Amino acid sequence: MVLGIGNTLLQDEGAGVHAMRRLQRESADFAGVEFMDGGTLSFSLAGPVGDVDCLLVIDAAELGGPPGSVEVYSGCEMDRFLGANRKRSVHEVGLLDLLAVTHLTDNLPPRRALIGIQPAVLDWGEFPSAAVAQALPLACARARELILGWQA
Repeated sequence: MVLGIGNTLLQDEGAGVHAMRRLQRESADFAGVEFMDGGTLSFSLAGPVGDVDCLLVIDAAELGGPPGSVEVYSGCEMDRFLGANRKRSVHEVGLLDLLAVTHLTDNLPPRRALIGIQPAVLDWGEFPSAAVAQALPLACARARELILGWQA
């Protein structure tokens, strides 16, 4: 599952959803890959997330780099990043909380990764800033690499 997270009405906050949609358009050849718009997260996603073996999350994230920076965190590295950045989430439910629910029910996806995109602007607007828009192809390329590796 590729899960795009974010509020597309707040410019770069919607980076994950914008990247997921782009990846979906460009990756019709990926058999068995489900694409989901996770919005601003809720515990209702615990079921779908717990039903997959491979989870790829794309989201705006505070990476400490320049706007448009893209970082990939896999497995335990993802868990550590989310734990260290827990208080920075603007979502209704944090991704770490959602994964904790799947862990408690023994449904934590064994293969999981987060692609974070450093936002520039978190203000009203339907489209990402120029820096984040330019980063979307790189985020999608990294996503394709992960998916191909998991499918191998």
